[in-house]
Order: sequence, then C-alpha cells, then structure tokens
Amino acid sequence: MVTGSVAEGLCDEYSDCDVMFYYDELPTEAELARSRQQNPGAELVDILGNPTEGAVGETLCIDGVECQFAHATIAQWEREIASILEAFDITSPIMKGMSGTLNGIPLYGELLIQQWKARITDYPDGLAQKMVEHYLTFVPVWGMQEKLARRDTTLWYHQILVESAQNILGVLSGLNRLYFSAFQFKRMGRFVEQMAIAPADLSARLEGLFLQEPPVAARELEGLVRETTELVNIHMPQVDTALAKRKLGWRQQPWIPAPH
Repeated sequence: MVTGSVAEGLCDEYSDCDVMFYYDELPTEAELARSRQQNPGAELVDILGNPTEGAVGETLCIDGVECQFAHATIAQWEREIASILEAFDITSPIMKGMSGTLNGIPLYGELLIQQWKARITDYPDGLAQKMVEHYLTFVPVWGMQEKLARRDTTLWYHQILVESAQNILGVLSGLNRLYFSAFQFKRMGRFVEQMAIAPADLSARLEGLFLQEPPVAARELEGLVRETTELVNIHMPQVDTALAKRKLGWRQQPWIPAPH
C-alpha cells in the first residue's frame, strides 16, 4: 500500500515515498537484502524496529528519492489498529498510521486493506470523547503577559503556543472524528478543511499566533480556547469543560509586600 503525500496527490520534489508491506510472516534480513539488490544504485540509509516485535522499517535512497518501506505482519498491524479503536491509545504515533491507511492506495491485497479502511472509518464514540478529554487542557498564557515580559521566557512562551495549538486541534479532531497526532504534523490547512465543527478561520488564526506580538497572540489564543470549549459544550456536553474555562478572562495580579 502506498501512503503519505504520494497517495494523496500532494507530493513534490522534496517528498519521500512511503510504502507499507504486510505479511503472514516477516521476511528475513537476507530476503530484504536480496530485494534491495533488485534496485540498482539503491542506498540503504537506515533500518528501524525489531523484527521479533512484528515490524521493521527501512529507508532507501533510490535515484535521489527517499523511500521509506515499512514491513509488518498482518497480525501486528491489526493489534495496532485495536490499540487505537479499542484501547483508545491516543498518544501513540499509530494515530498517524490510521489516517495513512484511510488515504492509502492498495497495490496488492486490496480486499484485506479495504476491510481495514472500513474498520478505521467507523470512529468509536469512546475514542472521540477520549480525544476531547485528553487535549482539553491549556496553559493560560493570556493572563501572564506582564509577568512573562519581565522574564527570559521566549522558548517557554513559544512552547506554550505550539502545545496550545496542538491541543485545540486535538479537541476538534475528537469532535469531528478525525485521527490526529502531533507527531510530524504537516499540512494543517488541508487537515482543518475536513472539520465541520471548528472556530471560524481556524487555520489562519492558528498560523497568526506565531506571527503576532505576544499580547495580541495571547488574546487570540484565549479567544480560540473559549470558542473551542463552547463547541465541546454544544457537541459533546457529557465532557466537563469547567477546568478549561476556569482561567478564561483571568489576569495574574502582582502581590504587594505586606508592611512591616
């Protein structure tokens, strides 16, 4: 199965080629080595994973194109699907693989891959709620602007912005039944376009957080958090948003030394 930007028709001259191979039993290292020899000039860049765990990945450079080949047993991949759809392991990078499978193009074994696609398309309600509850947490940077201005907090401030933007996307992914992982997250605009439930102009506003002066960006972030929690109240009222909303409108006040 071809996945990634090639399968989605989004590849360019910097793209790699992602291909997934599934087996009843993984090939041996000798068998993989023989397959590489069928690509004259292919350069082995890296090998990842442990075959004893049911999966291994290799990166080859073929005619200047980086090709990432993932080899997994059918049993291992089905266990990983279950880890998301049944165990709700939303922090796993396999979340990214779920979207890859949905968008993938089968080259062989189409019947089996279509069965996986059908299963992944059926996004469980429990997974959606787990996504919302997990990501519904925000550092109220909008209320700490005067304090941060007095401290050397550039890295921490931008870390808060990144994590906050990712958490907003995570919450909205749950509301929209989308598979989301912060791992190597790319093409945000295209991802946001899939959301029927989202604050207006979400993509542009998230991008703007990193282009505006801190006081302006902090207020915009506060507004996005407010709108996102309101959407949770409307579309998933069983989730408690009190903690996320508690600091909206809050501004930290300096303490005053007590007189002697």
